[in-house]
Amino acid sequence: MPQLDAILSAIDGNLDAALERWFGLLRIPSVSTDPAHKEDCQRAARYMAEMLSDMGLDASVRETPGHPMVVAHARADDPGAPRYLFYGHYDVQPADPLEEWNTPPFEPVMVTGEDGEKRIFARGADDDKGQLLTFIEALRAHIEASGGQPLNLTILLEGEEESGSPSLDAFLRENADELRADMALVCDIPQWDAETPAITTRLRGMMHDEAIITGPRADLHSGLYGGPAHNPNHIMARLIAGLWDEDGRVTLEGFYDGVPELPESLRKAWAELGMTDEQFMAEIGLRPPCAGEKGYSALEKVWARPTIEVNGMAGGYTGPGAKTVIPSRAFFKISCRLVGDQDPFRIRETFRAYVRANVPDGVQVAFSEEGGASPAVQVPEDSPAIRAAARCLAEEWGRQPVMMGSGGSIPVVRSFKDILGMDSLLIGFGLNEDAIHSPNEKYDLRSFHKGMRSWARIIAALGEGGQA
Repeated sequence: MPQLDAILSAIDGNLDAALERWFGLLRIPSVSTDPAHKEDCQRAARYMAEMLSDMGLDASVRETPGHPMVVAHARADDPGAPRYLFYGHYDVQPADPLEEWNTPPFEPVMVTGEDGEKRIFARGADDDKGQLLTFIEALRAHIEASGGQPLNLTILLEGEEESGSPSLDAFLRENADELRADMALVCDIPQWDAETPAITTRLRGMMHDEAIITGPRADLHSGLYGGPAHNPNHIMARLIAGLWDEDGRVTLEGFYDGVPELPESLRKAWAELGMTDEQFMAEIGLRPPCAGEKGYSALEKVWARPTIEVNGMAGGYTGPGAKTVIPSRAFFKISCRLVGDQDPFRIRETFRAYVRANVPDGVQVAFSEEGGASPAVQVPEDSPAIRAAARCLAEEWGRQPVMMGSGGSIPVVRSFKDILGMDSLLIGFGLNEDAIHSPNEKYDLRSFHKGMRSWARIIAALGEGGQA
């Protein structure tokens, strides 16, 4: 494909210019959770809109009740060409704790490691500024080398992803006709390892809740009242312990409704990745056996099985020394990661019914009204777009991509499905070692470079109809 060769050559020849644009974005401290950085988020939105306009796209900054969206359109010469929506986010996590950074978090620094690899350190280097620019720079190469692009493309860049996306769903509904496409392209995701690309086809859903248990009307002296008085800490401990049986299965009635069995072919493919339970546990400072359901590997538990986790709990005196009280109140927070067709709203009600049924008479129970819920997402591994993307990744990396799951949730993917009626193609080039959300976040120059080349190939293939 002579034209593709010219596009890839343009990426290689213009790498320094792409780095300058990337570094310019990284220098903007667009921390969406901190009101002190409101203007910085505005500045980052303007920076991206100007970049896209300079490329010839019809780009604009769209205000929301929070931080703005950036929307841009690129139209193919063929009006019947496929239509895609690319999504990324320009906001970043806070850099705290600042004292743990080796370099200033908003002054990107390139460091050559002992292995010879060049790495860029800055907040947002990977999540998501480096990732989103792999796609935008690939699109730039298409435009500059061929005079256009083969897709009818909309770009949507959000400024609130790191603060829960409070404006996103309303924006999608209000602009659905403008944003709806054949498929979304999302690059806020890691690959399998430094040598092996991946396509993420499974995202677990989420439900989180908080149970608040109130016993006596005030904290009590444990000597005067210990024994007959209900202790909310004791009740909380029994409730938590009862959520699992001896085999690690969740005991809530109907919890596993809608959970599919893992296809044997996929189980075999994941096993061939060579990630043993011993390796998985060693990476987090633990040793086997793994917790959770018996009969499943660590990868299977994270990518294809549901969970309940206790995220926090408190009650009574937690300061230094002793204070002999029976607390009036205790609470615990849970999160569920869901798969398949599990209904997060039904599971929330089942959890609450379990708590109510297992507290003594006279003890009061309340629940937080701030709990979020979203179902799991699964994209068919054999869709034409995924087959085409897999071929492109194999051509660039010299290895077949892993069809992997993600233990986490990406709420925007669910929103695209529910509001705009479209699936997402999830491809990214980050590494687990990139320390996103942590001090000394980094992105390898090789990840950035090969990410651009990978997206250039994928854009070309999708423009041909996404056929493998």
